Amino acid sequence: MRAVENALDITIPDNARIIRNLITGIQYVQDHVIHFYHLHALDWVDIVSALKADPKKTSSLAQAISDWHNSSTDYFSEVQKKLKTFVESGQLGPFANAYWGHPAYKLPPEANLMAVAHYLEALDWQKDVIKIHAILGSKNPHAQTYLVGGMAVPIDPNSESALNTISIAHMLTLAKKAKEFVEKVYIPDLLAVASFYKEWAQYGEGVGNYLAYGEFPNDNISNTDNLWLPRGVIKNKDLSKVHPVDHEKIMEYVTHSWYEYKEGDSVPKHPWDGETNYKYTGPKPPYEHLNTDGKYSWLKAPRYDDMPMEVGPLARMLVAYASGHKRIQEVINLVLKKLNVGPEALFSTLGRTAARGVETLVTAEMLTVWIEQLIENIKRGDFRVHDGSKWDPSTWPKEAQGYGFHEAPRGALGHWVRIKDRKIANYQCVVPSTWNGSPRDAKGQRGPYESALVGTPVKDPNQPIEILRTIHSFDPCMACAVHVLDAEGKPVTKIRIV
Repeated sequence: MRAVENALDITIPDNARIIRNLITGIQYVQDHVIHFYHLHALDWVDIVSALKADPKKTSSLAQAISDWHNSSTDYFSEVQKKLKTFVESGQLGPFANAYWGHPAYKLPPEANLMAVAHYLEALDWQKDVIKIHAILGSKNPHAQTYLVGGMAVPIDPNSESALNTISIAHMLTLAKKAKEFVEKVYIPDLLAVASFYKEWAQYGEGVGNYLAYGEFPNDNISNTDNLWLPRGVIKNKDLSKVHPVDHEKIMEYVTHSWYEYKEGDSVPKHPWDGETNYKYTGPKPPYEHLNTDGKYSWLKAPRYDDMPMEVGPLARMLVAYASGHKRIQEVINLVLKKLNVGPEALFSTLGRTAARGVETLVTAEMLTVWIEQLIENIKRGDFRVHDGSKWDPSTWPKEAQGYGFHEAPRGALGHWVRIKDRKIANYQCVVPSTWNGSPRDAKGQRGPYESALVGTPVKDPNQPIEILRTIHSFDPCMACAVHVLDAEGKPVTKIRIV
């Protein structure tokens, strides 16, 4: 939407901006909590060890770090019984595939039991709070109510089929529920788990360059710089300077990707000129081995100013921190203080995981702010959600081009469009996992995933939980598998990262 709105110089109504902020905001909160508990926590939490826990001690631990209501001895006893039933039946369900008993696990049994309990609670919590997304976007995660020029969500206080006082009040209740769980469960758990794994502040650094397009606009202008989460680039871990983002500096290589450019694979292309459908004439991709000297990935290699960039919560929080975002500075400094680590710890697997928690907390705090903004507009009689003044293609210029920036939960998402004779002539997008999972470029520069794994100690190559910790800290979004090979190119194991 933003790319087309930029191409056609469309300014959306205020209510549309707020609704978009709310859809993105609740998606951040739900997605990050799901990631922590259901996609990443089991890299640090030994589920089977929880069977050895003393529920009374678990209760004491939980009450020491939070006043969350589910913290009694009886509550944790029931969770332990449920877990024991899973184990004894041999049907571990969501806990089936992991390296239980691995020597890299360090949490005591009581902390493991607490984490298991909150894992299960988060399953119920997330399906409730995401109803905000359903009310405004119809479907999660791909909202169905976006339109060029605004939103297709009608506002009418007197209609049951539109946003009204009842649905807005419901959203306020859900926003408060979201914030409470983040404050009293997610953040305390994150700090508790991280305190046992401080050595992971030394691993997983990556490329040291960070790109954030910024998100949650404060005004309605296309590609505005007036953003709640600021836009910027950090180079070489230097937090003393945030560079402005120039989309013209974004290029994509296919040197080591299973694509070909007509002009040759060593020359990068800007997304406006990008190709993804040019037939690759080389040999069939060799899934049985990895040859990093040749083509070895379906991902292109995007670069900013010819440098690999990490995107995602860590990039956003670092840019905000370095840009002087007061609330984010407060929370990051508090987290660093509680963990007794310095700012350098942010550039790591541990820092990446902590940054996601910080972002979840500050975003959860903003949900009620945006809902209140919507309420104030409605009180003033402003029900507009769409600008249809340029909806008629006959009013468009013969040729137009535009770009749109969005920060998805996993990072910087850019769209570029060329319009000719009122039709799309070319369209390209560069998505977060393409930035983070990119192969090497024509200069041999590694992407963030590859760089972050360099120097990671692996105790058991057959159970490479350490690799999972770093890769999962990026929250990869790809429906493929990670393949681990030995020095001779023979497969060792495969780990699903969906």
